[in-house]
Amino acid sequence: MQISLLETATTDGRTDQINVPFEMDAIAHGGNTYPVLGQPMIKVRLENVGKKVIDIYADTEVKVSIPCDRCLTPTQVIIPVHAFQRLDTRQDAAERIADLDECAFVTGMDLDPDLFVYFELLMNWPDKILCRQDCLGLCSRCGKNLNEGSCDCADEPKDPRMAAISDIFKKYKEV
Repeated sequence: MQISLLETATTDGRTDQINVPFEMDAIAHGGNTYPVLGQPMIKVRLENVGKKVIDIYADTEVKVSIPCDRCLTPTQVIIPVHAFQRLDTRQDAAERIADLDECAFVTGMDLDPDLFVYFELLMNWPDKILCRQDCLGLCSRCGKNLNEGSCDCADEPKDPRMAAISDIFKKYKEV
């Protein structure tokens, strides 16, 4: 869905508030694609601050299914998005690029709210995803999810180079 900026841009002091659905069904990030769960609403506010300059605000929360970094269990993650951009509608695309202020989410006088939120969503993407804080991960030998129970694999032999550090951990282990 596109939102026309024409009326807001031509009326000094005008403020428009629009609620639109986030229509992307998947997010591409880091070479992978993650499904969006549900269809959240984007609260878009357009404010003409004078001389055809528009402040664009967008607020939403996007729920995405992302695999746990330790055990690969699909995990629902809510990513809050609070986006802001000042747009000078007197400039064309070439002038915005020259000013290092390229707005790929604006085409002519139309705003693509999905793309506007998408770029901010990528900036707020969590660094580490865990299904739970005490996730045990996968067995390094058989690949069993250790959160579902232990496996029958023998303990791996410890690296002799790490023996000294293991002794330190055992000595100062909390009870």
